[in-house]
Amino acid sequence: QVQLVESGGGLVQPGGSLRLSCAASGNIFRVDGMGWYRQAPGKQRELVAVRDTSTGSTDYADSVKGRFTISIDHVLNTVYLQMNSLKPEDTAVYYCNADLRLYSSMRTVQHYWGQGTQVTVSS
Repeated sequence: QVQLVESGGGLVQPGGSLRLSCAASGNIFRVDGMGWYRQAPGKQRELVAVRDTSTGSTDYADSVKGRFTISIDHVLNTVYLQMNSLKPEDTAVYYCNADLRLYSSMRTVQHYWGQGTQVTVSS
């Protein structure tokens, strides 16, 4: 059984910073990639940032480039999202995503989602 546990959301003023964390636990053989998505009220879920651990490549939404940074601690199987210069339009529920291989099925990549954490940017 795999769990993704997120933390770090909250209320912040425009221009402020937050750091989100998402820890993956369970019967994990390898992490192929981890990332963050967000969904604002009335909008579709969108990619914020993802990192492919096999290639080391990173992809960001244009709206967050230069302000957000994704990183992964491979020992802790934890992905972080450092969010700086936050704007009201960054307000959303942020979801962690992980592409994992489990010991029970090492040849298969399985996709998991966290429960979501609310980020509100408002004065």
